[in-house]
Amino acid sequence: MLGLEKKVRFFKNRFVTLENPLPNKARKGRGALSNSTGRYESLIHEAFDDGWGSADEPLEALRTTLSVDSARRVITYNRSPDVGFDRSINPYRGCEHGCVYCFARPTHTWLGLSAGLDFETRLFYKPDAPERLREELAERNYRCRPVALGINTDAYQPVERKIGLTRRILEILCEANHPVNLVTKSSLIERDLDLLSEMAGKRLVSVSVSITTLSRNLARRLEPRAAAPERRLEILHRVADAGIPAGLLLAPLIPVLTDGEMENILKAARAAGASSAGYVLLRLPHEISGLFSEWLETHEPLKADHVMSRIRETRGGKNYDSRFGIRMRGTGDYAELLAQRFRLAVKKLGFGKSPALNTGDFRPPVLGPRQMSLF
Repeated sequence: MLGLEKKVRFFKNRFVTLENPLPNKARKGRGALSNSTGRYESLIHEAFDDGWGSADEPLEALRTTLSVDSARRVITYNRSPDVGFDRSINPYRGCEHGCVYCFARPTHTWLGLSAGLDFETRLFYKPDAPERLREELAERNYRCRPVALGINTDAYQPVERKIGLTRRILEILCEANHPVNLVTKSSLIERDLDLLSEMAGKRLVSVSVSITTLSRNLARRLEPRAAAPERRLEILHRVADAGIPAGLLLAPLIPVLTDGEMENILKAARAAGASSAGYVLLRLPHEISGLFSEWLETHEPLKADHVMSRIRETRGGKNYDSRFGIRMRGTGDYAELLAQRFRLAVKKLGFGKSPALNTGDFRPPVLGPRQMSLF
């Protein structure tokens, strides 16, 4: 194991402990290679070779743990002009899919954990999320607008099969005639097609399936525990076949690595039944920049410099530009070329816009025992 002897030094106003039980190596079924300490911590860890061959020892398997998230509210509001919703629900923190590029990874540092391997192995769930949701929807000042479900982390990640939070949340939204937008890359959504089909009949739901690449080999390394690309196309087909508005989210679009597949992904998704499409250019905020660079050097070493060069070309010379209005698309000639290709392909293939969802039939859910009306 790396770091058998504990050493501490002072570096950049922080104490660095040269001891790390998680060496920086590729692990089967995991996206991140490292588990660097979050930016809010005063004590950070750094792996080192003790000189006794510890760097060559086989890696221990990492098991997923599940803990309770004690958040008091379940609906999160935002004012971002870059997304088409002002509220979202995330039943889980962290995501076992392990997508190395996931923009939500830095949120784990708020918990004192790492955006790396911790994010995909140390998960949190909100067991009382359905009850909190029912209370929030019943508040006097609540105004109905479409809610996005599972935006930070996939609401249908593997743990949902056992916990079932997403299904219970959908049941409450259906009962209240509350519209919802779903984004997933998991086949588990097929479990709820009966409920989603019922909601679609009242114009209360739309589903987008996220596809990054059609290459099974690349997907296995980029997003190791998510459904394979061909399986996601099948999900699109089954969702559309059930009468549910189905869309493609081409996200993230990675310069050099996956941008050449854009037209093929759009064509395959359209053939599978997707009626709308959108894309997001790769974002590398905070810790993701280092995690993704590390992934490139290990999995795509011959393309690493070219990929990062193109990313900086679309981000004003930096790895990331967080300004509203451009963070999802980037700037510069290369970013504009991607946007133009997308527009032309969408038009040629006959994609339309996402359907407007029904907010007019919302009725606040009943709290406590049901009581008969006097009239």
